[in-house]
Amino acid sequence: MYAQDAPVTSLSGQLVDKVVAIVGDKIILKSDMDERIQEYVNEKGQDTTGISCRVLEDLMYEKLLLIEAQKDSTIIVSDDQVNQEFDKRISYYIHEFGSKEAFEKWYGKSVEQYKEELKPDVRDLLMAQQMRSKVLEGITISPEGVRKYYEAIPQDSIPSVDAQEEVAQIVKLAALTPEEKQIAKDKCEELRQQVIKGDDMAALAVLYSGDPGSSKNGGEYKNVRHGDFGGNEFEKMAFSLKDSEISPVFETQFGYHFIQLVRRHGELLDLRHILIIPLVSDIDMEKCKEQLDTIKKLIKRDTLTFADAAAKYSDDKGTKYNGGVITNPQTGLTKWDMNQLGELELSYTITMNPGDISDPEMYSSPDAKRGYRIVMLKSRSKPHKANLKDDYQQIQAAALSKKQQKVVNDWINRKLKEGVYVHVDKGLQQCKFQNNWLNPQPNSGGTQ
Repeated sequence: MYAQDAPVTSLSGQLVDKVVAIVGDKIILKSDMDERIQEYVNEKGQDTTGISCRVLEDLMYEKLLLIEAQKDSTIIVSDDQVNQEFDKRISYYIHEFGSKEAFEKWYGKSVEQYKEELKPDVRDLLMAQQMRSKVLEGITISPEGVRKYYEAIPQDSIPSVDAQEEVAQIVKLAALTPEEKQIAKDKCEELRQQVIKGDDMAALAVLYSGDPGSSKNGGEYKNVRHGDFGGNEFEKMAFSLKDSEISPVFETQFGYHFIQLVRRHGELLDLRHILIIPLVSDIDMEKCKEQLDTIKKLIKRDTLTFADAAAKYSDDKGTKYNGGVITNPQTGLTKWDMNQLGELELSYTITMNPGDISDPEMYSSPDAKRGYRIVMLKSRSKPHKANLKDDYQQIQAAALSKKQQKVVNDWINRKLKEGVYVHVDKGLQQCKFQNNWLNPQPNSGGTQ
């Protein structure tokens, strides 16, 4: 067992770190706390005042999850999962430092050395995450539970809700003809041959590539890792290339591409690519508009509802089966703050009334397909105090979160009573934890 309140020293006897807590056979170092606090500052812009105790409790909870996960034979973390998580982290770090070289200079070791040192920590993290999912498995909340949660909130603590809108859409995408696809493929091959003959691929990407994410940068993507592109054809092609190799022209859902691998460093790639998006004809675009005009008229005549029309006619798979309603990816809810509507290019709905349907407008899907859409403003709320009628989804999410936290707290305290050894540094024993980390536990044999 580790010595309580023990400093961690180097061979020269110099203090380099300190054990601030022990859970079972897992130690938490002061550097662990400092790093987590810095993450709060970097990611949330949060003041560090008063969060040391909360951070320490989070870390102790993670160690307890890990202890239980290591006992559970159903929790397995594969090498592929570890590698993917590491690649995600290292890509973020390299982006923050500006280059792989700057990262390695700062840490005084190569990415590969850093990976080998970090692998056990990443595996532990993934195991703890799986254990948490298992603890919360099947936890739901009923409408009655939501109502009770809301009614228990003191009137002066009910949160305010900004003005919000709920919008739905019906999308018609223009179909590509084989001729239109062939024209794009031929253009992509023509540019590829120019690069092979020595033309500047970066300049050609700026002029011709249809990828808004890279064309302005000469078609360049840096520090690409497995999973960045969802394991699709683009990613498979990129990772099959050697340094400086140029791929053949290939097709994805976005159009036709070719890639030049600039360099491979570890498990990350720097590459350039050019995308040529097949262009649909004006005639096909006009057909989409005419279809939506007809659909709008049918809805206005009460021949069918907007939701039924979306299910029957919309080409947008993400919304057609939920009444056409566009879900906010940041919240998982269907309501959008008014200042977020610009992200959807829907600012014009501010001039509409609930129930109004727009005229067909040109639309580009996330995978660059073109067409038209009509939009209905389903609802709009003014700034107000949250209530069950207008804000049920938000209140439900908060109620479920509270229920999940209670399940977690009950689980923690049950495990502590079963005898998990816990020790907290004397300098942090004044913390007011949510759970009984400092209380004597029956049959624990541990110390406070």
